[in-house]
Amino acid sequence: MRVKIRDAIRRDLPQIMEIERLAFDHPWSLESFIREFALPFSRITVATAGNGSNETVTGYLCRWLVADECHILNVAVHPEARRLGVGERLMVDAIAEAKAKKAQLITLEVRRSNLSARGLYRKLDFGERRLRRNYYGAGEDAIVMELRIKREVDR
Repeated sequence: MRVKIRDAIRRDLPQIMEIERLAFDHPWSLESFIREFALPFSRITVATAGNGSNETVTGYLCRWLVADECHILNVAVHPEARRLGVGERLMVDAIAEAKAKKAQLITLEVRRSNLSARGLYRKLDFGERRLRRNYYGAGEDAIVMELRIKREVDR
């Protein structure tokens, strides 16, 4: 699937909310996304397919970039676009931005049961660092994953 990554705009919110509801048992509220648009250290990007009036949001990623750390808060792909590289493209874009902004660490939490997401993050060199018991509710643990960004040494 050919996708484009761009900054989300408020007009994308209905499609983002649809993906959010399809992806998560306890989805973020519309107010949560609106709040993210207002935070100066928050950025939401979307993956889109098509162009012009036929452009469709196929996935999104929300992240915070604070000081020298990037934290991935939320990433989801529409069920019809899963396993087509959309999530990977969103993550690669976020990693590139973090590197460009001189971040030293990227972190995220992922459901322990979400083996496909964990596999993607490991493919992108994230390491599983610790467990947060019941992070997603009773019986649903989170794994904290980290990617340490190595600095190029000037010669």
